[in-house]
Amino acid sequence: MVPGSESIQPAALERRAPRISYRHEALAAVLAETGTLAALGFGAGAPLHDDPRYLPVPLEGMEAPTPLEVWQVDGEVEHGREGALRWSAGAGWLFAAVDLDEHAHGGPRATAELAYRLLREFLARRPEQHVQRIWNYLGAINQGDGDAERYKLFCEGRAAGMGEFFREGFPAATAIGHHGAGHHGAGHHAGGQQLQVYLLACDQPGQRVENPRQVSAWRYPRQYGRTPPSFARAMALPGQDVLAISGTAAVVGHSSAHEDDLDAQLAETLANLETLLAHAGMPAGFDTHSPLKAYVRHAADAPHVLGFLAARLPGVPVLLLHGDVCRRELLVEIDGWRYA
Repeated sequence: MVPGSESIQPAALERRAPRISYRHEALAAVLAETGTLAALGFGAGAPLHDDPRYLPVPLEGMEAPTPLEVWQVDGEVEHGREGALRWSAGAGWLFAAVDLDEHAHGGPRATAELAYRLLREFLARRPEQHVQRIWNYLGAINQGDGDAERYKLFCEGRAAGMGEFFREGFPAATAIGHHGAGHHGAGHHAGGQQLQVYLLACDQPGQRVENPRQVSAWRYPRQYGRTPPSFARAMALPGQDVLAISGTAAVVGHSSAHEDDLDAQLAETLANLETLLAHAGMPAGFDTHSPLKAYVRHAADAPHVLGFLAARLPGVPVLLLHGDVCRRELLVEIDGWRYA
């Protein structure tokens, strides 16, 4: 099934990464544009639409109005649904998403296993089998103690559901806790038991990138759960001109740094991001074409985080969302994109 290397290289050079942007425009107009692979709306005020390319995300934006996040590719896009899974594909790229209600599937571990099995089985039938980037949003991510913490149970289910699909290496990823607002009439599951997983895949492989300041997540010691988190710190997309950056926080080695100190955590997070860019061979810093998301645990911290990032990353588009980081002591996490 894998073409010879002589056929991979030219295609990889020609493959242009999706363009990711934040836009204050009508959803219908965005979906009507040629090349729209996906559009994400945020929070209870997100618009309603039944197009499979549109995904209402159960995280509240911290600035009003919250923009749409739009993914666009160079070409026509097809789309459809298969049960709980929605998908779209075009120009060698694929968006797929699953929304599941934990109450119907036996809790966080079983629901994560099902979500990843559904995605894995769908991808196995597609030419776009190289997963570049995954987002995971689950309710009450820090609830429970020790191995019974919901995030740790999610990690176990994720690993079981992906099976051997990522035996050659994990994609970049984010896992954030939402606050269970639900979405008005969108067919979503109100309350804190909605698991949402969505991804970007390609018909060509990317290049995984790790951060030398941090222990690779899948090598975390036993204290972080029976099953370590399964993700790469970043992924250089095919063509090598775009870096998809995983959720990044104030973690040095495998330990959280600067407990209860928001400014110090923000500075450490930016240091991790800069190290990641350097290790990926990308230009230093972020610019107006490098959209980032900042997930903030406490809504009251939002103005301070905005001010800090505006001073340190002037002109960079930052979408601020209310979400819980996977470790209780971490107050903020940042992910996003760096275009060369």
